Amino acid sequence: MKTNWKMMSAVLAAGAMLLATSCSESSSDDATPALGGEIASGQTLVGNVTSDAYLLKDGTYQLSGGLHVKSGATLHIAEGVTIEAIDDAVVDYILVEQGGKIDAQGTASKPIVMTSELKKPGAWGGIHICGRAHTNAGAGVLSEIGNAPYGGSDDADNSGALRYIRLEYTGFAFDEEHEANGVSFYGVGNGTTVEYLQAYKGSDDGFEFFGGSVDVKHMVSTSCSDDSFDWTEGWNGRGQFLVAYQEGESTLGYECDCLMECDNNGTNFSATPVAHPVLANLTLVGNGSTESTHGIRLRAGTQVELCNALITGKPGCITLETTETEQALKEGTSKLTHIAMSSELVSEKGIYTNSDFEAATDNSTDYTPALTNHYVGTVAGGEAPSDSFFTAANYKGAVPADNDWTAGWTL
Repeated sequence: MKTNWKMMSAVLAAGAMLLATSCSESSSDDATPALGGEIASGQTLVGNVTSDAYLLKDGTYQLSGGLHVKSGATLHIAEGVTIEAIDDAVVDYILVEQGGKIDAQGTASKPIVMTSELKKPGAWGGIHICGRAHTNAGAGVLSEIGNAPYGGSDDADNSGALRYIRLEYTGFAFDEEHEANGVSFYGVGNGTTVEYLQAYKGSDDGFEFFGGSVDVKHMVSTSCSDDSFDWTEGWNGRGQFLVAYQEGESTLGYECDCLMECDNNGTNFSATPVAHPVLANLTLVGNGSTESTHGIRLRAGTQVELCNALITGKPGCITLETTETEQALKEGTSKLTHIAMSSELVSEKGIYTNSDFEAATDNSTDYTPALTNHYVGTVAGGEAPSDSFFTAANYKGAVPADNDWTAGWTL
């Protein structure tokens, strides 16, 4: 979650202070623009969506400041829409508040593209969705951008649908504690549909989960400077067909951190509900950095069930930290199976060791990648969980050579 890309010019700092004010209770003032109905292509989006609003097929829109979708309203975004954040002193983002919804459904041939005039990581603030599902962070928690409440007890909460969306150059940072990812899921429930999303060259995480139970499928995180995927606060959703790819620093001009950074709760490792996602069919490719050495970093008490994965490009493809995390693996509460990776597992506490990993079902630590187009290709052997959410896939990796589901809509 740390910020690797700094945008701290005086102009942006002033804009951040203005936004911090606008994201307090004053964001509901009568002076704030209210949006609803059909919005013609070419318009600038700003203010509060207070009734159902529709961005029209193939339309082009600009985003200026925070666009808040209020409780009871839905922001509908049709296929082929492009939303471009304006390069000015205001931080641009889309925030779906509790009780609000986003219905953004592109297609493979007509994805929804959310980008910025400034083609540079950290140029705008991405999407933030606040739901009513659980978090183990306590009461009264607020989103990192927008100061919106999230969390509750409705793990089936529905915040809408996201399909075939490419998010480019996200990751604006107010400071070390308030950052923007490609998509930030705050207590989002599993009634929400999330599939076919790409985070491209963001300056923070590609996708981050703050608690909740939301399930995700067909996700791509490309050259995000912090973590490709990040979870904390007890996320226990399911995920399948996940890709992380990091270009080299000499090409990007910046370093990339973890392929996955995985916490239960950073201040209370045993906080409940404990983070316990179930993940299958991953291809995670690091950039070989000897500075950012973590592939999947399991720590802060998190649990996980992970299978059918290819992991390469990091000195520590899987690293384990904290007694609670390692003990869950040793006891079988957490599981790592059908994983081919290019380095030995690193155990900080020595409770669950590389020998334990290699003794588990179909694991290996001598994987030599033979991937095309950075992440296309699989390895025989695997078994997806016997759960109706998961597609049958008896192979390791996310993108089969004969079924490149990333083609056409991703960068």
